[in-house]
Amino acid sequence: MSLTYCNVHFSQQPEKVVYISNTLMKSLNLSGKKNIQLRLGRDSIHAAIKTIKKPGKHLILGSAVRSGIHVPSAGGVYIRNLDNEFHLGPLIGVLSDGPTNTSQPFSSRTGFIKQLLREGKKKCYIFAFTPRDINWQKETVNGYFLNDNGSFYRKTVPLPDVVYNRLPSRKAETSSSISQLRERLGRKKIPYFNWSFFNKSDIYRLLEHDNTVNQYVPESHMNPTPERIKDMLERHQFLYYKPSGGSLGKGIYRLTYLPKRGYFARYRKGNGNVLLRFSSFNSMMRMLQSRHGRSLDSYVIQQGIRLVEIDNCPIDFRFHMHKNGSNRWVVVGIGAKKAGRGSVTTHLKNGGSLLTPEQALSRTFGSRSDEVLQNAKRIAITLAEAIEFHHQHLLGEIGFDIGIDQDEKVWMFEANAKPGRSIFSHPSLRSEGKASVEHILEHCLYLSKFRRRDAE
Repeated sequence: MSLTYCNVHFSQQPEKVVYISNTLMKSLNLSGKKNIQLRLGRDSIHAAIKTIKKPGKHLILGSAVRSGIHVPSAGGVYIRNLDNEFHLGPLIGVLSDGPTNTSQPFSSRTGFIKQLLREGKKKCYIFAFTPRDINWQKETVNGYFLNDNGSFYRKTVPLPDVVYNRLPSRKAETSSSISQLRERLGRKKIPYFNWSFFNKSDIYRLLEHDNTVNQYVPESHMNPTPERIKDMLERHQFLYYKPSGGSLGKGIYRLTYLPKRGYFARYRKGNGNVLLRFSSFNSMMRMLQSRHGRSLDSYVIQQGIRLVEIDNCPIDFRFHMHKNGSNRWVVVGIGAKKAGRGSVTTHLKNGGSLLTPEQALSRTFGSRSDEVLQNAKRIAITLAEAIEFHHQHLLGEIGFDIGIDQDEKVWMFEANAKPGRSIFSHPSLRSEGKASVEHILEHCLYLSKFRRRDAE
């Protein structure tokens, strides 16, 4: 396979002709050939070749060629020779959803998607789309592209070379239409990452028998019996009781047992934190049953860990992991989250605050802070590799909630297949936010095979 970067231009000539500069002809080993099979995404067209004397690598498409394979725009893009079919691209689709007929078609994700499209335009054809935008009969997508002034415009393009999944919710992902979409893309061998949100219980189950990483996962049980909860409280003193499919800290309880004082439940209610004391274990369980009923069947109980603290407030860390252009896991960004006073979690919406890892660790480990951080990074990469090994679908990014206890041991509390990006709002982490976008694009190039192997 040969791969090169060229400038695509459009001609008003109606015939099926591709005009190619001499330099590009040589790069693609087309010298002496009179015809070309040109492809974009899933579309392909046969066209005549005419050479032009223009310095540099240029490709000028006649209007019949442009419309025949739905080339969305002129500009710089890759072209590769694969078995004498010349493939423009890659064509990358970002799948999400949101309201129709609005300037924010992807709701709160619109800003992030615009950032992806803005950066991606420099190296590929990239668009966003919703499940409603696919025409399966014609194998086309009515995609959202970004123009130079930052506004969306619509173009019909072929099915893409790779799909980056940023669907907004578990509900959207578990619908029959999305299951069918994934199945159809799979049959067409179109890479699709990340497959779906993780459930907490699934991740614990994947890792519990893996001796390379299970030492980093707190003891956890899905749908525990009251007897199990009581036993764990007596052994660990405090636990986290949380919904398996939850996010943003919603529905989480911190349960504590102090032998001479009783049982305590701390949780978030509205904009405040609640702390309740119970004289008996059974009375605490009755409260939980009355608040949640059968939904407790999808709760997970997890061993509590004594984390390092600042100002008597525990700290944990969000590790934003990416697959890079060489298909290897790397740590791209780390945010330290300090819990608000009395809060069950470190979530920023629950009163938590964001620090850089260096700020947090220097206050807790002093001169050893860099050594502690490097160890946590190594463990995070090992955890990502283990999840990918046991998970049966393509992964390209993971967000880990990681804790470090007072003995410097690293613990993984949660793994998120579609991590939020709030850590990148910290002024010192904005460059990491940009690097995160670049890693997503580089991994798309890898999955679509529009990447030189000698660049790895």
